[in-house]
Amino acid sequence: MIQSTINYKRIYSDILDLKYPEKKQVCQIILNKEKLLAMDIIELNKRIFGISDEAQSCNRRHKAYNQSSIFYILDYQKKNMLNDSEVAKYFKLSRSTLRLWKRKYTI
Repeated sequence: MIQSTINYKRIYSDILDLKYPEKKQVCQIILNKEKLLAMDIIELNKRIFGISDEAQSCNRRHKAYNQSSIFYILDYQKKNMLNDSEVAKYFKLSRSTLRLWKRKYTI
């Protein structure tokens, strides 16, 4: 059985072509990646639609991260020698979530 996955590159390319052609060049770097991570999709969404403070606080509760995104965040922290507070502020997540990920996926 063939697993179907969502083709986010095609979806966002179509959105940019039809509704926001002026933002296409800004998003092209992300769209040129071979595989899009959850973090890339969130970044594309921010660049195309922008986010109000009210929507951002509401959406923050509904974020889900896959394992590759979690490893990206933990690796970012390690490479840039940041503490949990700085990483949590940068990626807009809680420090307790970071601690939980560190315990679960020790790097």
